Amino acid sequence: MTDTSTSSSPRIAASARTPLWRDVIILKWIAQVSLLIVVLSTMWFLANQAGDNLRARNISTGFDFLNRPPDIQLSEGIDTKPATGGRALWVGMVNTIRMAIAGIFFATIIGVIVGLARLSDNWLVRRLGSIWVETLRNVPLLVQIIFYFSVLTSLPRLGLVAGPINGWLHISNKGISMPRVFISDGFYQWLIVVLIGAVAAHYIRRHRTRLHDETGAQTAPTLWALGTIALFALVGLFIHPVFSWVGGIFGAIADLLDSLPIIVPQVLLCAVALGASTRWILRFLSAHRSVRGHLSLSDDDWFRIIFIALASLVVVFVVVRWTGLSSWILNSGRDLFGVMEAKFNVDGAARPFDAMLPDIVQKGAFPNYGKNGLTMSIGFAAVFFGVVFYTSAFIGENVRGGILAVPKGQTEAALAVGLTRGQTLRRVVLPQAFRVILPPTGNQFLNLTKNTSLAIAVGYSDMVQVGTTMFNQTGKTLPVVAIWMLFYLSCSLTLSVIVNWFNVRTQLVER
Repeated sequence: MTDTSTSSSPRIAASARTPLWRDVIILKWIAQVSLLIVVLSTMWFLANQAGDNLRARNISTGFDFLNRPPDIQLSEGIDTKPATGGRALWVGMVNTIRMAIAGIFFATIIGVIVGLARLSDNWLVRRLGSIWVETLRNVPLLVQIIFYFSVLTSLPRLGLVAGPINGWLHISNKGISMPRVFISDGFYQWLIVVLIGAVAAHYIRRHRTRLHDETGAQTAPTLWALGTIALFALVGLFIHPVFSWVGGIFGAIADLLDSLPIIVPQVLLCAVALGASTRWILRFLSAHRSVRGHLSLSDDDWFRIIFIALASLVVVFVVVRWTGLSSWILNSGRDLFGVMEAKFNVDGAARPFDAMLPDIVQKGAFPNYGKNGLTMSIGFAAVFFGVVFYTSAFIGENVRGGILAVPKGQTEAALAVGLTRGQTLRRVVLPQAFRVILPPTGNQFLNLTKNTSLAIAVGYSDMVQVGTTMFNQTGKTLPVVAIWMLFYLSCSLTLSVIVNWFNVRTQLVER
């Protein structure tokens, strides 16, 4: 008797197979690809329409103004008389970045102090912290900046002898000038010694940590590591000239880059793009493979794999078609290593650091601050105090909330084993509170960076003020706004990457 069930099973499976026009997976992919085509077509149509309308109204959208003289003078920066529009915008970018970095540093320090003060057992300290937060947080930042600007401009006029600490600190209606510490010619040789010390500190820290795990003794691995770096830094002040030979290596690399054809960086960039995408896809497949080797991928997983592959192909296409990118890499690399060679080829007696006291010069009828001191102009100081104090109030609340989020039993347990309140705060509370504090504090860093654009109200030459002057003179409003958008987007993404990196490092690893 013939077994008909076995012979008929392929026919049943074939008849049970879902038609393509009813397959959910096929329909989802068709819908996604169709939507992508519609969106790209719409964007292409709108871009063409916008271009036609702008040309009809004789509105230029080119970036040729970046190479033309801007005929402007900036109030301060690395170049007060820029030769091109691009150089002027670069000066504004540097001023904004300086303000943002300094503001983030000091706002974080003050914010931590204010947050701890709001939780203090001392009534006066607690009330001062509350007044700081409730006052500064509820006054608009622009009002605060204008207030600080008004106070600073009402200070006494600058004289050849100014106080309050003559020779060290000068405060007047032209700004605040203080001593300046800066890197000197021997800094890069000294930095080599410090880097060697950092490597040694890494191994010393590992040894002290292992010793603590084996014996349970207090080995202070972090203090030992910091002490090692400090020792190498101190010794490097005297022996750093021995590393002047490193300049020859940089010079050889600069000569090598100068002799390479353009095809070399093109091949390397293509290989990096393809290798990175291949590595990501292989790791992604390995993470989704079961113990028995079975691979199970959803539609979203396939979409990610295809997107990464297409992105790498786009990078390869751009690298091959845009030869200027490879040429720029070679020229920039050659210039960079040439500059590093010059930094190392200095007199052996050059010091790593130097310092200068502020000075006052008078070339005409009025005295002014010289170039020796670290001078904060009225505009810079007004914006700096405004964004720092304003942001510190929000960071203080983040710190207070993060500490209160730590269960009270953690503090009681730390005190029960004999830790002091300071040790409890440093070793138990703050490490756990940091996971809660960091995400909202990262948002405040982004807000501070964007709030520096209010510097236009007091005439500080930041990115917005320089850009406004540029498009008032050239009429290139859209290109300047596009540069603004790209610059602030780059700053936001950079800060987000840094904050997210720390956020991932502090997350609890669940099993």
